[in-house]
Amino acid sequence: MIRACVFDCDGTLLDTIVSIAYCANRALRDFGFRGFDTEDYKMFVGDGAATLIRRCLAHAGDPECRAFDRVYARYREYFAADCMYEVKPYDGITETLQELKKRGVLVSVLSNKPHAETRRVVADMFGENTFDYVQGQTEGLAIKPAPDGAWRIARELAVKPEECLYIGDTGTDMKTGNSAGMHTVGVLWGFRDRQELAENNAGVIIGRPQEILDLL
Repeated sequence: MIRACVFDCDGTLLDTIVSIAYCANRALRDFGFRGFDTEDYKMFVGDGAATLIRRCLAHAGDPECRAFDRVYARYREYFAADCMYEVKPYDGITETLQELKKRGVLVSVLSNKPHAETRRVVADMFGENTFDYVQGQTEGLAIKPAPDGAWRIARELAVKPEECLYIGDTGTDMKTGNSAGMHTVGVLWGFRDRQELAENNAGVIIGRPQEILDLL
């Protein structure tokens, strides 16, 4: 029996790629590096803000990331101020969340986005009371694909990992859910493609949020 759904945030619940690109490009250009097209960021994201900036620098001509500390600090400043820039839920997500709650299924968020920004974006987009638990990147908690965050959510919701669907759009998400002992659901409306999801052992791959309801 499925009692809870654990959702990735960026690329699963919310289309956040414009906000990430906007903040990262500003930070890069502040220190003389070139920016990137928004589409490029779909391959840079998924493993936390620090890895995002390292990937940007590697592609911008600083493979040794000598400028990492400066660019990363500036990105965090910009993102703290503008994490809501052009962010929007994917079509069908809000209605699916509402139906899950009607059915008594607990809903939660696990993101590699910094915790404060995760909570802010989720609250602004869905309200304060939609999700039963929200977890972003915090000091002392290993980021995805480590299963630690998923396990913390299961403990907080008082459910077993095997009673959870883990829903995400990247290989990192599939590794996280599988490592945590949850049922993994790969989504095709986010930042990565079917091949990546399949190669990382997605239990099920879906094309529309409403299909989550069929998996219950």
